Amino acid sequence: MSVSNYLLTDDQMRQFISRGYLVLQTDFPKEFHESLNAKLNEAMEKEGNPGNNLLPRFSEVGDIIQSPVVRGALTSVVGYDYTIHPHRHCHFTYPGRKDQTWHKDSYWGHQKVRNHHNWWAMIFYYPQAVDEEMGPSGLLSGSQYYTKRAGDETETPVYMEGPEGTFALIHYDLWHRGGANLSQKTRAMMKFQFVRMNAPTGPAWNNKEVGWKQVEDAPVDHNVLWAQQWRWHRGETGTTGNGTAGVASQSNGHGSEETKIADLAEKLPSRYEPEGVDSAYRLATYGEEAIRAFGGALTSGNATASRNAGYGLCEVGTAAREVLLEAMGHECENARMHAAFALGELGTGDAERAAAAAKAVSDPSVVVRRSAVEALGLLKEPIELTLPAMELGLRDDDDQVRFTAALSLLRLGTKAEGALPALQAALRDENRYVRANAVDALRRIGTNEALNIALDYLSAHRWCPTTTPDNLF
Repeated sequence: MSVSNYLLTDDQMRQFISRGYLVLQTDFPKEFHESLNAKLNEAMEKEGNPGNNLLPRFSEVGDIIQSPVVRGALTSVVGYDYTIHPHRHCHFTYPGRKDQTWHKDSYWGHQKVRNHHNWWAMIFYYPQAVDEEMGPSGLLSGSQYYTKRAGDETETPVYMEGPEGTFALIHYDLWHRGGANLSQKTRAMMKFQFVRMNAPTGPAWNNKEVGWKQVEDAPVDHNVLWAQQWRWHRGETGTTGNGTAGVASQSNGHGSEETKIADLAEKLPSRYEPEGVDSAYRLATYGEEAIRAFGGALTSGNATASRNAGYGLCEVGTAAREVLLEAMGHECENARMHAAFALGELGTGDAERAAAAAKAVSDPSVVVRRSAVEALGLLKEPIELTLPAMELGLRDDDDQVRFTAALSLLRLGTKAEGALPALQAALRDENRYVRANAVDALRRIGTNEALNIALDYLSAHRWCPTTTPDNLF
């Protein structure tokens, strides 16, 4: 059945943008999930956790990931040409397992500037029914826009309970945890990660309404922020100006525009993230009038203010180009890192922006190099500037830079053909995710030479899903 029959509705998309998750149901029969769960329990007992080999070990899992209902949900938030990330894991809990701490998933031991835009998403899938006693996965509703937990009454824990086949579509940066298993049953949750290849050029969900419809029942009013995310998903760039962002202006007070801008700018370094982040998006609605205030925060030396300025400048759009280019040469590491991040979020680039990001791949700061090489994959062009810098990133000492360089080449698709030798060399990288992204980049290039390199590698590294301690030959 066509994926188009399972695209999210406007109401579902609003919930995902504002709350960071949707709990949905697969359309396989109950017996399908029960059979998979039985195989999983047996394998866990005899072989241990298959980790990243979850998909080849259990072919049924691939059926779930490729099912129209799952693909429709993913397409709605990460586009039609998303890719599945090489990391996947089964969180398997025995009776007596205690609560996890609330956390965001790291980038395999590393950190980066977190994307408010949906460049990443996760699926949590239950092969068995889960109730409160079994320790369902907990989600902190709306927390995907915060680097730290709010830690107050605005935090709204939601626990994933449901029958066999329940799955959640989750913003990658949502705070979450595994619950305590107080039952006498094992509980499995399979986690998968997905990556967007291109910025939206139009809505990928079943979109009927043009404008953002205000959410009134959330513990924190981030309607200005959410409206910007809605517009990004619809392929609209830049702010609407005049302090509106497509919804009614909600700036406090009756002073001049200049006073309101100054008041919002003062809140950018707030240690209370719901205030600081929200102020960045409200400030962005003033468009070019806010650029000077954002520029000062970006280069202030205050990490929180700099990060929030980066988010705000992303929403201002290409009018922010000059202040970001200037910040790329600033002495402050945070300024360069967040400027590089924002340059990428501005979208397919011009030569000057691409040159600035390419130069930053040689920055002495590793966090700047990480942001720069990611930006190149979002800017994409001119290829004569972006491609050599991505290849340089593949040789970096830092494995997250190399991983992201391979991901950026993957995002280039057929235009990465000139990097075939570099990608072939990356198949011997010590980091498993660099190797995996290199294989996927070769697949997307799609020429006979690229596919032969990928197939030779995959053939030599074939993992046999039926080879177990009890079945070696």
